[in-house]
Amino acid sequence: MDLGDILSPEQITADLKAANRWEAIDELIGNLVESGRIKPENKEAIVAVVKKRESSMSTGIGFGIGIPHASTDLIYEVVGAFGRSRRGVNFDALDNQPVTLVMLFLVPQGQFQKHLHTLAKIAKLLHKKEFRQALEEAPDAKAMYQIIKAESGK
Repeated sequence: MDLGDILSPEQITADLKAANRWEAIDELIGNLVESGRIKPENKEAIVAVVKKRESSMSTGIGFGIGIPHASTDLIYEVVGAFGRSRRGVNFDALDNQPVTLVMLFLVPQGQFQKHLHTLAKIAKLLHKKEFRQALEEAPDAKAMYQIIKAESGK
């Protein structure tokens, strides 16, 4: 499963308002509710499971990347939302640098292999400097989606 399969232009926030990782998680999960990927009544429970996972260890992996993620029995397929912050989000990242690209994803409970596989693919893709740069320079969510779709299909 590629990043381009998980996302749509509606699931990309080109200008995150968040100042920290907790606000970024709230904002991206809000996006998943708005885009119809998760039910509004499940929002708080999903926010709680992602924040619990994030509390155990930051998913700020360096290079301006954050990948908050969790497993939940409230979804039936992998879902995700992508956000870009122009000013950077304090993510308590490994390299202590602000995070500008945040990929939040959720995997159905019990699909551990799919969870690891998705995480590895996203991390590998976001470690490409040219890819990150293209996303940071893209004018809007639609352009960002085109870049993701083109790169993740390779």
